[in-house]
Amino acid sequence: MSGKSPPTKPYFFYGHRKPSQNRPVVHGGLFSNRQTLKDPQIPPPDSQSFDLRKWDPHHLSESPSPPPVHMPHQNPKLSPIARFIFDAFRKNGNTWGPPIVSELRKLRRVTPTLVAEVLKVQNNPGLASKFFHWAGKQKGFKHNFASYNAFAYCLNRKGLYRAADQLPELMYSQGKSPSEKQFEILIRMHADQNRGLRVYYMYEKMKKFGIKPRVFLYNRIMDALVKNGYLDLALSVYEDFKGEVLAEENITFMILIKGFCKAGRIGEMLQLLRRMREKSCKPDVFAYTAMVKVLVSEGNLDGCLQVWEEMKRDVVKPDMMAYTTLVMGLCKGGRVDRGYEFFKEMKERKFLIDRAIYRVLIEGFVKDGRVGSGFDLLKDLMDSGYRADLDIYNVLIEGLCSAKRVDRAYKLFQIAVKEALEPNFATVNPMLVAFAEVRRMDAFCMLLEQMKKLGFSVLEDLSKFFSSVVGKEDRTMMALEVFDDLKVKGYCSVSIYNILMEALHKIGKVKKALSLFGEIKDSDLMPESSTYSIAIMCYVEDQDIQEACLCHNKIVEMSCVPSVDAYCSLARGLCKIGEIDAAMLLVRDCLANVSSGPMAFKYTLAVINACRSGAEKVMEVMDEMLQEGCLLDDVICSAVISGMCKHGTIEKAREVFTNLVKRKLLTEARAIVYDEILIEHMKKKTADLVISGLKFFGLESKLKAKGCNLLSG
Repeated sequence: MSGKSPPTKPYFFYGHRKPSQNRPVVHGGLFSNRQTLKDPQIPPPDSQSFDLRKWDPHHLSESPSPPPVHMPHQNPKLSPIARFIFDAFRKNGNTWGPPIVSELRKLRRVTPTLVAEVLKVQNNPGLASKFFHWAGKQKGFKHNFASYNAFAYCLNRKGLYRAADQLPELMYSQGKSPSEKQFEILIRMHADQNRGLRVYYMYEKMKKFGIKPRVFLYNRIMDALVKNGYLDLALSVYEDFKGEVLAEENITFMILIKGFCKAGRIGEMLQLLRRMREKSCKPDVFAYTAMVKVLVSEGNLDGCLQVWEEMKRDVVKPDMMAYTTLVMGLCKGGRVDRGYEFFKEMKERKFLIDRAIYRVLIEGFVKDGRVGSGFDLLKDLMDSGYRADLDIYNVLIEGLCSAKRVDRAYKLFQIAVKEALEPNFATVNPMLVAFAEVRRMDAFCMLLEQMKKLGFSVLEDLSKFFSSVVGKEDRTMMALEVFDDLKVKGYCSVSIYNILMEALHKIGKVKKALSLFGEIKDSDLMPESSTYSIAIMCYVEDQDIQEACLCHNKIVEMSCVPSVDAYCSLARGLCKIGEIDAAMLLVRDCLANVSSGPMAFKYTLAVINACRSGAEKVMEVMDEMLQEGCLLDDVICSAVISGMCKHGTIEKAREVFTNLVKRKLLTEARAIVYDEILIEHMKKKTADLVISGLKFFGLESKLKAKGCNLLSG
């Protein structure tokens, strides 16, 4: 006999063994030779006392610990046999095959309850499907409702809801008629994921199986359809509901009423309200508040007021939430006077009015130019025991500045500072604009000094100020004058220069923009890539292509990428002076460096490639380009010249330009210009080929010996 002992037979415990002094606990589900598990050594808790003064409430939000990853076989709620099944899956790489089947056959029988237990935590739908069908092939086995439901949940967890929808057919084919519960589960899954059409699809399938939903399920179906904007489908379901002679509940009416409110169908909503009263289901204050809230969200203020009248007709007293919803909706919708009437009703009923209502009323009055009414409400707010917040001060300051009362706005700003509020850029920007408009630069600079004392980042806020001011020509020139005064006092930065240069370029003041660019180069400031990009566009419009190319080279030296507008401008400028090869190189450089390049550049390369196939193919590409909304420009026409000189002939290029003239996409004058550029470009290409051939065959020395300087340099 061999000295080796026979291998021990695997054994497992069903659950936990009763502990005793000499018998430690053995956890079920571990297939071994009855080895015990030692309790893990738990480190003692930190005995350091908690100091509230050192507690950081943002500590957990700033550095959240990663969530623990639980594998299915580590789930402590699983039974031992379920753990064995998961161990079999895990050992075989979660891939179904003969090894897993042989492991499962070691079990006496896999019950439907066990199938459901495994599928509840299984996250691999392919493996779950194989296991589900394998279990169904056992002799005398029949799935129960729990296993079918668990299979549906498993498929839905991984987004395979279309496969889950076929479960009723699968049940029917296996001799198990689906019940309402199975359809309810599938409908709830679709409703939770806002798949309204899938909900209706399952409802139609219910009717095919002859299953009649309960009122609860009807409500869920209609609610899912209404929330996803399928009101007409919800009404068709409601017609079926009435045909089943079922009694409507309050929630049934409210689902449809909300749908009518959302769709703006007020007449049908009022009809349903009357039907609701006939069924003795009079809406309460919460139902009416919900209607008002939906109508406010859709901007239907007339419908809100109609619902409010219906609420009075039913002698339903509106509560604080109903008033708040209506007043805020009216004020934001431009009906501040009507909102103020309801505000006075709230005061008469002695409601505790929220500060948000005061804020929207003040905003509404200021927007209408009635700043005095806004201050009356501010006084009422303070008399009520509230403290005005920064948003209210910002609104009033902006209103005073719009009314040309900037001094009073500055006093209000001082009050906000004394009340320990922290002003922001929205607080000071209206005053900066007002001081700039009347050229009160001393007051402007004094406000900047106060901003610096309050901890503002003055240069960043000045950049925001200039961004908000520039636009129209007169505003841009005003901003330039303000900047001239600020430069003397040291308030300048590259970002401000960029904003002003871009604004001047947009209004056509290219020379002035280039003078600002010269100031940056002469100062201690370092131009950014965006500065050079704006300068490129200005130089191209000034027809100084050489300087524009130097700016492009500067950007490359900085290891940066020009803006898309700079690429387009420089490419057009190069095409106009006949530097077609450089322009095509720039197009390729742009598409290589920019994540979403201009469509014209993409079609430029397509046109060059189409030149291999002739003029007809080029015209097909151009037709597609025009259908996409991309216009014919110098770069596209230069691409025709480049492509035909490389892959075609002059005649083919002229054929393309002739077709463009016939279709009135190109003027005859431009066609003549492009023909001259075509001839010059072809000469360059031919000369380059000749020189390359001479160099290749080593004829340089013979030409130089005869006094030819063609290849010199």
